Amino acid sequence: MARRSAPEVNAGSMADIAFLLLIFFLVTTTIETDSGISRKLPPPQEDNVDPPVLKQKNIFVVELNKNNDLLVEEVPMELKDLREAAIKFLDNGGGTGEEACKYCQGARDPSSSDNPTKAVVSLRNNRETNYATYIAVQNELVAAYTTLRNREAQRLFGKTFSQMEKDLKDVNYSGNKESLKEDIKKIQFLFPEKLSEAEPKK
Repeated sequence: MARRSAPEVNAGSMADIAFLLLIFFLVTTTIETDSGISRKLPPPQEDNVDPPVLKQKNIFVVELNKNNDLLVEEVPMELKDLREAAIKFLDNGGGTGEEACKYCQGARDPSSSDNPTKAVVSLRNNRETNYATYIAVQNELVAAYTTLRNREAQRLFGKTFSQMEKDLKDVNYSGNKESLKEDIKKIQFLFPEKLSEAEPKK
C-alpha cells in the first residue's frame, strides 16, 4: 500500500507576518533614556599648579544629607527657597575696589560674596541622597544663574538670555549669529556658572 505524502505548509507568508510584527514593535516601542545633566568640564590643568585662593565668604555651601534634608550654609532650608537664596548670594556685590560689582543689585553685604565672578556654589551630597532630590537642587541652582543672566541680557540687549540661546540654535534666525555669540559670552562673563560638586559622602 502506497504511503500518502504529508501536505506541505507554505511558510512564505509566515515570514512576511513575522517581518511586519518586527517592524510594528520597533516603531511602537518607547525606550526611556536618562538625558543626564549638561555640564562643561574645565580644561585639564598642568602639573604643579596651585589651586586659586578663595575667600570663605565667596563660597555658597549647599548640602544634601542621606535623609534628603537641604542645608544651606549649615542652616536647614526648604527647596522652594533655594533659588532666591542663591540669587541673593550671587548678586550681592559686596566687593570694593577692583572686586567691586557695578551691575549687581544685591544688598552689598560685606560678609557675603564680593562679585559674581568670584562667587562659587559648592554642592555636597551623600551617596544615599535620593536622585530626584539631587536633580531638583541642581535645577534650582542653575535657575538662579539663568534668572540673573536673563536680567542682565534684558538690560543690555533688550531680550532674555534664554531667548538669545534659543535664537543661536534656530536655523531660521535672520540676525548675525557671530554677534549673538559674542553677546552671549558677555552675559556668561558677568555671571559665570561656577558650580562645584564635592565627592559624595558615604
